Amino acid sequence: MSAKKSAEVLIGGRVYTLSGYEEEDYLQRVAAYINNKLTEFNEMEGTAYLSADMRNTLIELNIADDYFKAKETIEKQEEDIERKDKEIYDLKHDLISDQVKVEELEETISNLESEKKELLRIKSKLEASLEDALLGSLDSNDK
Repeated sequence: MSAKKSAEVLIGGRVYTLSGYEEEDYLQRVAAYINNKLTEFNEMEGTAYLSADMRNTLIELNIADDYFKAKETIEKQEEDIERKDKEIYDLKHDLISDQVKVEELEETISNLESEKKELLRIKSKLEASLEDALLGSLDSNDK
């Protein structure tokens, strides 16, 4: 487990000491995010007349809105990743299946080529036998 760390951060013009297991730069980024939200809110018209409680509640709602939108985006991305992982799995399965079919077809081609060679050899023998038989019958007719 990491050691607990502390960092002084400036939020809304006040210095706070934050402590946790995160690095100081992370704590500074969190403080910067809060400061940006405060600045956004303060730049909106009509917010200067709100009570401190109302201002804080609206800022908290704004931050919660950011959180839920980010969470929804992450969930959609996770679903997209899961869908793409399934697509990849299916494509790999199809690829393996096609590779098996290609190997079977290559073996069939090889067997057919061997069969063709054997048939050509037999054909040559038969043609030679036929030629010998025809020449033999011609020779016996000539005598």
